[in-house]
Amino acid sequence: MPQYCELLRRLRDGGCDAALAALYTDAGLEKARTRTLTLAERCRETFGWGEDAAAAIFSAPGRTEIGGNHTDHQHGRVLCGSVDLDTLACAAPNGTNLARVASEGYPQVTVDLGDLSPKPEEKNTSAALVRGVAARLRELGYPISGFDACVTSNVLSGSGLSSSAAYEVLVGNIFNHFFCGGELDAVAIAKAGQYAENVYFGKPCGLMDQMGSSVGGCVAIDFADPAEPAVERVGYDFSRCGHAMCIVDTGSCHADLTDDYAAIPAEMGAVAACFGMRTLREVTEERFLTALPTVRAACGDRAVLRAMHFYEEDRRAAEEAQALARGDFGDFLRLVNESGLSSSLHLQNIWPPAAPREQAVTVALAVGSRLLDGTGAIRVHGGGFAGTIQAFVPLERLERFRAGMEVMLGQGKCHVLRIRPQGGCVVAE
Repeated sequence: MPQYCELLRRLRDGGCDAALAALYTDAGLEKARTRTLTLAERCRETFGWGEDAAAAIFSAPGRTEIGGNHTDHQHGRVLCGSVDLDTLACAAPNGTNLARVASEGYPQVTVDLGDLSPKPEEKNTSAALVRGVAARLRELGYPISGFDACVTSNVLSGSGLSSSAAYEVLVGNIFNHFFCGGELDAVAIAKAGQYAENVYFGKPCGLMDQMGSSVGGCVAIDFADPAEPAVERVGYDFSRCGHAMCIVDTGSCHADLTDDYAAIPAEMGAVAACFGMRTLREVTEERFLTALPTVRAACGDRAVLRAMHFYEEDRRAAEEAQALARGDFGDFLRLVNESGLSSSLHLQNIWPPAAPREQAVTVALAVGSRLLDGTGAIRVHGGGFAGTIQAFVPLERLERFRAGMEVMLGQGKCHVLRIRPQGGCVVAE
């Protein structure tokens, strides 16, 4: 395995430039090289690595949900893409049973891999994610062992870009590279991440976040069989669509909103249970509509509206992928706008019910719609209730849109992102 000193030399001399350019584009190559080299050098002072440490560089991107808002946990269809923001690590095996992760800006995390049972005190922490991914891979029969890693991330926390999923995919790739012989594919790594988040972290998420980060590019995913989701890459070049994809940070955060988030799959599941099923994907829309009076009485109107959203959004995600596949960006934009309207009216995830005075997402959508003035598309992004919105903005309106949003929300709140073709990966070794 290549030595740490050799990895540093190649980073300094441009030997890793091709790999970095593939991830970050040529325009950002110098910045990417500096960022990666700084991270790698930090490992020496953090962990005392010698020149012979078997180090490698890993990257896992954030993901943007393009279509399928809250459909994955009901085994529905989604459209998502990896973005050009990532969680980056320099890691090496340490010959112990300890996973030590030093993330920039946070205290170092140490996880004893000798005990992989869930720890209640670790819920909602990165330690839970490391332990959970390790537990899943050991269940699969892999000889998981300890490593040291320095980590940095520009995936915005609470942004709907799935920073936790990127972290899980990053850890999964580290384990896979050092201890699994590279045998795990992107789907298996994504599943390990979801397991960690559900069982150890305590968040009842579906699989879209991890799949979007792990697989990479723009992908349509059908979770009808969650054990073997159908993944299809969508061959559309977003750089030629005449629109910029913007993720706008509304300045609100997801802290203390887990209950609101969890209520959505719970209420959809309650509707499915009226028919003896676990998920809405197992119940036909016709059967649901026929039994509407009974379902309203049993589950309440909000649950009914959220089920209606699921059926519409599930179809829409597939139609969005089809529109892109045939190059019909206008139809794609129409569907994105319909998704946003459904999330607002039916899914009801654009503001926290317990805090009606705090509607940053709703206000951002209203202001953004005015700035777009009938062009492009705009919708809530990710889990909802707080966080971010997504907009596809005509290039000729981009500066006006960005300036208008940042007057309201603050400088640097409107992020112009690109779809990254690669998912979680080993960048250099």
